[in-house]
Amino acid sequence: MANLPPDFIAENCTILEFALRQPLAEQTAAILAETPEILALSVSVWNHAATLELLGALEEAWSKTDGADGRPARPVIVLGGPEVTGLVDAFTAAFPAASGMQSEAIPALFRYADFVIRGEGEAVFAELCRNILENPAAAKEKYGKFIDASPVHPAAIRSAYDLYSDEDLRRKLIYVEASRGCPYTCAFCQSAANAGEQNQQFPAVHPVREFPLEEFLYNMERLLQRSSEGGTGNNVPVKTKTVKFLDRSFNINIPRALRILEFCLVKTAGLKPENALQFHFEMVPSVFPAELRNMLALFPPGSLRLEIGIQSFNTQTCALINRNSNPEQELEVLRFLREKTNAVIHADLIAGLPGEDIVSFGRGFDSLWTALTGGENITPAPFEIQPGILKCLPGTLIYAMAESGGFAVKYSKTAPYEVIETDCLFAADMEKIKNFARFWELIVNRRAAFRLLPLLPGMPVFDRFMELSQKLLNRFGKNWGIPKNALEDAVGDFT
Repeated sequence: MANLPPDFIAENCTILEFALRQPLAEQTAAILAETPEILALSVSVWNHAATLELLGALEEAWSKTDGADGRPARPVIVLGGPEVTGLVDAFTAAFPAASGMQSEAIPALFRYADFVIRGEGEAVFAELCRNILENPAAAKEKYGKFIDASPVHPAAIRSAYDLYSDEDLRRKLIYVEASRGCPYTCAFCQSAANAGEQNQQFPAVHPVREFPLEEFLYNMERLLQRSSEGGTGNNVPVKTKTVKFLDRSFNINIPRALRILEFCLVKTAGLKPENALQFHFEMVPSVFPAELRNMLALFPPGSLRLEIGIQSFNTQTCALINRNSNPEQELEVLRFLREKTNAVIHADLIAGLPGEDIVSFGRGFDSLWTALTGGENITPAPFEIQPGILKCLPGTLIYAMAESGGFAVKYSKTAPYEVIETDCLFAADMEKIKNFARFWELIVNRRAAFRLLPLLPGMPVFDRFMELSQKLLNRFGKNWGIPKNALEDAVGDFT
C-alpha cells in the first residue's frame, strides 16, 4: 500500500489487520463496514485456511446486498503474497491452459479472486488499482486473472514504515527489511532463487537486492524515534519489544551488515530492562568472519536475537536439497555465540528431509543441544531449538520433486502442506517427532518445568526427551491446553 500515490492512500485506503483466532464475524463485519471497491489480501501458508474461510463468509454476505447505495455489492478482490505466488506456479505448471477458467482443478482461493498477483506486487498493485477504479472490465481484459510481477529494485520502493500506527509501535513486532532475495537454493524454501527447477549450483545466480543503505538507516532512525520517549538520540523505546529484520541472509554482505549492526548497537545503549529494545536477524552460519564476531560480542544482554537455520547436520541430506553443509563449522559458530556473545539463539532443524531418518535427526538434535549448552545440566539459557516438520510448499523445488516422484513422500495437500511420511521416516516416527516438538516448545523453549528436567552431561537428550514426551502424551492424551502446574507435576513424576 505504501507504494500507491500518497494522495491515493490518504483518500482511498484503509488497512485492516486481524488475528487468526479472532472471531470470523468480527472480521467480516469490519470489512463490510468499509464497503470497499477493492479488497486486497496478502496470503501466506499460515493464513491460507483463514483467508479462504473469510472470503466464503464475505461472499455469502455480499450475495444478500442489493447495492442500493449505488456502489457494487461485491468489491474487486485482489490476492497476493507468497502463498498465492507458489500456488500460481504449481497450478499453471499442472494446468497451463486452465488459467482463468472456473474449474474444480483451480485452487479454491483463486475462485474467489478477480486478480492474483504473483511476485513482488508494489508497482503492479498500484497500477492495477488505478485501472480497476477507472474501468473494472477494461482492467480485467488488460491483465487477465493472473498477473506476473517482476522483482522490483529496492531503490524504487517507497518505505512502508510510516504506515505503522502508534499502536503497532507500542504492542507489536516491528518488521523491517534491508534487502530482498536469498543467494541460496534450498529446495524447501520459497525464498530460494530458481526454486521451481533443479539447480545444483550454489550460491544461486540471482543476487540479493539491497535497499540503499543511507536511506534505510534514515528510515530506521525515524521509525525508532517515533517509538521513543522524548523523540531523538538514545531515548528509551516505548515497549517496542523486537525489531525483526526480514532479510533471509543478513550477514552475506559483511561491510553492510556491520554498518547496520553498529547503528542498532548505538540504539541499545542505556535502555532500561522494562523498555528493552531487541534486534532480530536471520544469519547463515557459514559467514562469520572475525569482524562480525567482534561486533556481535558488543551487544548487551537481551538486545540481540539471532535466528540460525541449521535444518540438518546430515551432509548427504543437505546435498539432496541444494544446501551448503559444513557441520563442524556450523557447530563452531554456535559455540562461539554461546560463549562469547549475549545473543538469544534460535536454531532450526527440519524433520522429514530427503534421506534422513529418525536416528539421523536425533543425532543432529543432540549435536545442536551440545553446541548450545556445552553439554552441561543448565539453568534456563538464552537459546531455543525449534524442531520443525518439512512442508512441501507449492512453488518450491521440494514440491516439484514430490510431484514428479523424485522425492518419495506423502504430504498434506492443504496448507501448511506438512510431510506425513517419507521413504526414510515412517508416519509413526513423524508423529513422535511432532509430539516431541510440541512438548519441547512448552517445557524447554517456553521454560515451563524446565527447572525440573535433568538433562545431564553425556546423555542423549533426544532419546530421553522423546521418552518423556511419549509419557506426557499418554498421561494427558494431548500436547496442548495443559495447565502449567499440571505439566510441572507430570515432568516431576517422570524425571
